[in-house]
Amino acid sequence: MSPRLDASHTPTATSTLPPEQLDPIAGLPEIPPYDEVGPVDARALSKTLFERLESLEEGTHEFAYVRNTLVELNLALVKFAASRFRTRSEPMEDIIQVGTIGLIKAIDRFELSRGVEFPTFAMPTIIGEIKRFFRDTSWSVRVPRRLQELRLDLAKAGDELAQQLDRAPTVAELAERLGISNDEVVEGMAASNAYTASSLDAQPEEDDAEGALAARIGYEDHGLEGIEYVESLKPLIAELPPRDRKILSLRFVAGLTQSEIGDELGISQMHVSRLLSRTLVRLRKGLTLEE
Repeated sequence: MSPRLDASHTPTATSTLPPEQLDPIAGLPEIPPYDEVGPVDARALSKTLFERLESLEEGTHEFAYVRNTLVELNLALVKFAASRFRTRSEPMEDIIQVGTIGLIKAIDRFELSRGVEFPTFAMPTIIGEIKRFFRDTSWSVRVPRRLQELRLDLAKAGDELAQQLDRAPTVAELAERLGISNDEVVEGMAASNAYTASSLDAQPEEDDAEGALAARIGYEDHGLEGIEYVESLKPLIAELPPRDRKILSLRFVAGLTQSEIGDELGISQMHVSRLLSRTLVRLRKGLTLEE
């Protein structure tokens, strides 16, 4: 629980805290509940705490107390930064948690000697941490950080070149602009396809006459397997006697019945059946031996 300070002693941006208001253990000013500290007082208290933090040894109880107090005092910065991303699908609690990590990093890096207000220094770090979180978690397929960053570079370079050239830039032009190879540009473009995924049941656009994506997915064509068999059978069929080849052609190409084939060749239907069965057994054995 935060130590409370009497209302008459609430610090302001120009106030100075007398020695009797210092914590007897940590030597720090007492602070009212964090949700009661306004922005002006938070800046004044933060400055006092940063001055104290510079004189403390990292890892001590006093150092941790001051650091944690700075985090609590400046959580409003995190909430303000997180509000910019409230339209995202991620829970606000997660965004605030990530932003708090950025706040802690800013506190650890801040130096009073720079002469910059802490909120001004901290906000880019907080927002950067949140953006990094979305960059790392919003991809439909996990890709390396290098490709994630390359996607952003390609998008920026593509927009700039499109304005200059009044057309979409080529792979070579993008590669020259970024100082990378054509293969790297192609790889980055391919990685961009993993950023978002579409539902198979997603409804098409108004001007799209092809229907939902699921309706456009290819199906397994069993006829493709037949092509492989046909190619394997060609040399085997070429080795057959002319009459056997003729029977196969009439049966499976012309689609004649065994009786019609018998009439065509002047033999009985039973004879056609025996010849056809013998030929098919021969071809089947030939395929088995090839496999």
